[in-house]
Amino acid sequence: MKKIPKSHPRYESLMTREKISEGLRKGLVHETGLIAHGRGEAFDYIIGEKTVAFADEACKVAAAALLCAKNPVISVNGNVVTLAGVECISLSRRAPAKVEVNLFHRTESRIKKLVKELKKQGAKEVYGLSGDACISGLDHDRGLCDKRGIFSADVVLVPLEDGDRCQALRNMGKTVIAVDLNPISRTAKTANITIVDNVIRAIPNVEKWVKLLKNEDKNKLEKLVFSWDNRKMLKDMMFFVSKRLNSLF
Repeated sequence: MKKIPKSHPRYESLMTREKISEGLRKGLVHETGLIAHGRGEAFDYIIGEKTVAFADEACKVAAAALLCAKNPVISVNGNVVTLAGVECISLSRRAPAKVEVNLFHRTESRIKKLVKELKKQGAKEVYGLSGDACISGLDHDRGLCDKRGIFSADVVLVPLEDGDRCQALRNMGKTVIAVDLNPISRTAKTANITIVDNVIRAIPNVEKWVKLLKNEDKNKLEKLVFSWDNRKMLKDMMFFVSKRLNSLF
């Protein structure tokens, strides 16, 4: 990988793959995370590997939701920590919001490694080790969460999420912000606010909007969140994808 020049047209994509591979070797990423990354990379290729207008607007609304929240939490897994851990920590400080590790393939060893990695990246406090609460309706380990974090959160940012937990969080009355490159996934369709973008671009973009909206009137921010039509955005995104694919041939 070190021999690949920055002028290579696939440089960023190849280096991102290397990060995921290194995360696997360190025990941060589960082997199925490689499959998930490859699937997302395919969708990223389709949208042109850039942040489109619909994603940027979703980031703006997501920022507003975080700023209006009483107890916002950023939920991270192995892929997120490996690809955008530093960015999630930066966003958590800016919002501010808590950071919690939550895993589908949960082991105490991997949880500890991820918490350690986040602290190495600069996080002061990371939730998720205790697993002292459970999200109702989930029979797998991703239902385990921290009572002070996800369980009591009113807004949860869930990059690279699975659909059933997204639905379970919605059922608990939480506002769910998802980052998902697949606009037709269960997660994308279930979340309150879906950012159809690569997590490495989406998280910094949400922070950008948090910074820009920080001093806005709260009523204005709440109106922005309340008026967001996620279903319409997903339809618009699918139209964009269809139009882009047609233009390539």
